[in-house]
Amino acid sequence: MISDNLYSLRKLHELTQEEVAERVGISRQALAKWESGETMPDIEKCVLLAELYNVTLDDLVNYTKDEMGLSVPPKGKHVFGVVTVGDKGQIVIPHKARKIFRVQSGDRFIVLGDEYQGIALIKESNFLNIINEVKKEGEQYE
Repeated sequence: MISDNLYSLRKLHELTQEEVAERVGISRQALAKWESGETMPDIEKCVLLAELYNVTLDDLVNYTKDEMGLSVPPKGKHVFGVVTVGDKGQIVIPHKARKIFRVQSGDRFIVLGDEYQGIALIKESNFLNIINEVKKEGEQYE
C-alpha cells in the first residue's frame, strides 16, 4: 500500500525522485526502494512525506485505491463511494461519512446545489453558524 501511494503521490505532484529525496533528506535510491516496496520508510520520514504531499499519515500508509481507482485524497477531503438514489429521492450516507461528520439520526441538512458542480449537504447548525459569522463580519464594516 505505502509503496503504491508514494509512487502515485509523487507522480500526482509532478515531482522527480530526486526532488522528493532532497525535500525529505534521503537518497534517491532509498526513495526508489520505498516506491518499489523493497524497503519501507521509518515513521519520521513518513511524517515528512505526508506533510510534503498534504495527506494524512494514516492515508499515506494505509490507503488503498477504491473501486473508482482514486489515489490518496488530500487532508480533509474524502471520497466515500457511490450511493444510489431511492424511489423517493433518498440516499444512505455511507457509514464512514456518518462517523467522520458525526451524522446522527434526526440531524437536519441544508441541500445546496450548483448546476455545474453538483449537490452538497451541510448540517443545518453549521450552515446557520456560517450565516451568523458572515452577518457579524458585515456589521463590522457598516
